[in-house]
Amino acid sequence: MAKTVCKILGVVFLLIGVCGFVAPTLLGAHLMPLHNIIHILSGAVALYFGFAGTLSGAKVFCLVFGVVYLGLAVMGLAFGTGPDRMWMLTQALHFGNADHFIHGILGLVFLAGGLFTKNV
Repeated sequence: MAKTVCKILGVVFLLIGVCGFVAPTLLGAHLMPLHNIIHILSGAVALYFGFAGTLSGAKVFCLVFGVVYLGLAVMGLAFGTGPDRMWMLTQALHFGNADHFIHGILGLVFLAGGLFTKNV
């Protein structure tokens, strides 16, 4: 399951990263250039683990990224301010409610991919 999650989310991350340069408010998110570059790099790494990496590598990737993305969602909700729970991690990375929701969903999907993959 981890390799499948890596393949699917790898493509999604690449698409969101590229589309974010054209439509920076896609899905209500705050897709700034650095955010888009991070999505493109994350997508490339996910695709590597999905297609060329080992199953155990894909599983670890899913678990780590699941924790990272859930952490982003929780921290954004905890530290965000205003009606959109805006959290400015850096000058170049801003996250609002839509970002927190999307990061939470991605975190759960990545974690599921890692947790429900049987060891070989």
